[in-house]
Amino acid sequence: MRKVEIYDTTLRDGTQAEDFALSVEDKVRIALKLDDMGFHYIEGGWPGSNPKDMGFFDEIRNYDLKHARITAFGATHHPSRTAETDENLKAIVDAGTEVATIFGKSWTVHVKDALNTTLERNLELIRDSLGYLRRHFQTVFYDAEHFFDGFKANREYALATIQAAVDAGTECVVLCDTNGGCLPGDIRDAVTAVKERFPGIPFGIHTHNDSDLAVGNTLIAVELGAVQVQGTINGMGERCGNANLCSIIPNLMLKMGISCIDEENLRKMRPVSRYILEVANVPSNRYQPFVGRSAFAHKGGVHISAVERNPVTYEHINPERVGNRRRVLISDLSGRAAIKRKAQDYGLRISKRDPIAMQVLEELKDLENQGFQFEAAEASFELLINRAMGRSKRYFELLGFRVIDQKLAEEHPPVAEATIQIKVGGKVEHTAALGNGPVNALDNALRKSLEKFYPRLKEMELSDYKVRVLPGSPGTAARVRVLIESRDAQDQWSTVGVSHDIIEASWQALVDSINYKMYKVEKTDRED
Repeated sequence: MRKVEIYDTTLRDGTQAEDFALSVEDKVRIALKLDDMGFHYIEGGWPGSNPKDMGFFDEIRNYDLKHARITAFGATHHPSRTAETDENLKAIVDAGTEVATIFGKSWTVHVKDALNTTLERNLELIRDSLGYLRRHFQTVFYDAEHFFDGFKANREYALATIQAAVDAGTECVVLCDTNGGCLPGDIRDAVTAVKERFPGIPFGIHTHNDSDLAVGNTLIAVELGAVQVQGTINGMGERCGNANLCSIIPNLMLKMGISCIDEENLRKMRPVSRYILEVANVPSNRYQPFVGRSAFAHKGGVHISAVERNPVTYEHINPERVGNRRRVLISDLSGRAAIKRKAQDYGLRISKRDPIAMQVLEELKDLENQGFQFEAAEASFELLINRAMGRSKRYFELLGFRVIDQKLAEEHPPVAEATIQIKVGGKVEHTAALGNGPVNALDNALRKSLEKFYPRLKEMELSDYKVRVLPGSPGTAARVRVLIESRDAQDQWSTVGVSHDIIEASWQALVDSINYKMYKVEKTDRED
């Protein structure tokens, strides 16, 4: 079986993305995850550009990696210096890695306008820089920056830069679509020319996503013989991002029959994708192919029915192969078969001919007509099924609440206070609490009242809160839908509320969130 090596640049190129920043500790943790995936190379950063990257190279030496080789990145030496006197190249050597990667200019525009040097001098920079690094590293790669744009502008000069890298002894020439603007035909034409001029020379591919073609362009290069693929997890990178390894690797392995990591490690793709986003505190893209939460989500009744009979009807791969799972979404498009399947996901057994299924379906359609949506609020839906089956428990009774949001001066922020009265097991609890806004104050007051009866509520926290204005009544009279995401150490869940009153909608979602936590606790206790 043909093999392709994976070269991950999340820790360097990925961190050039807007709102994507990593500490040294973050980079080490992510590197260990990528190594566990079985990646071949992990580009740790540009040691000559900032102290953080050098800190990573110092720290990662303390770990024994199982698969990956850490790579230091940099550029060809400055035109006014020699390779031996260039601080950038010296920093790469000082990084102490087994592998070095440097980029050089392939496009005449960059040689003249960015480097401000001659075309011939640029070829010397490539040869001398690679020759210098060859004396210090086991493996040296050359990234031909802007190669495809350079090829279109001056074919012979772009190929001459590759010749300079080959003459200097690079192990692999990586062809780069740095601006991300090339079409698949551009990739094919340039790669074909490289293969004809340099038969047998190992080459790789590095693409950006400015035309939304990075993955496709990468796969075309692999079809033509690329032996190394560069990219980032989740496609993070400058501007519109880099080629997304979360899409490239499954396509290579499951569609093209090309080996790059172990099949078992492919199952870690979604967990690793989510892990890196969590470490960087970046929201996930639910619609991302292969690893997104919605990648294998089915909503229409016809689709769900077909998938129940044969998953290949609406799924291009088995989601478990990339660590994902099939999800049946519940909406007013659903039928009784969907209700049955969703109940099974929660360990509840009902038949699609069961009157309970029809009851849930009718209630569901009525609620969605009011503006509720349960695709992203599965905890609320599970509670709805339990109520229909007579399995729900009332953990507390609301006797009333009041929320005051008071602003005393223009230059001071408002102060929110919530007062709540509830009954638990015949005992009345009356509590007040402050908060950052009325919803937070209400949440604090409710928790304060309940935690003495249900101490395990301290385990949960609200991790996200979203408000959506619904169509219908104009302006501020419109209904709103509130979606709350909660989590504890083992799980996360979402609940929903809808009302003309944002506090009431928030209350509905808050109550469902707390009820679901208590339901989970009781369910776990019964199983134990």
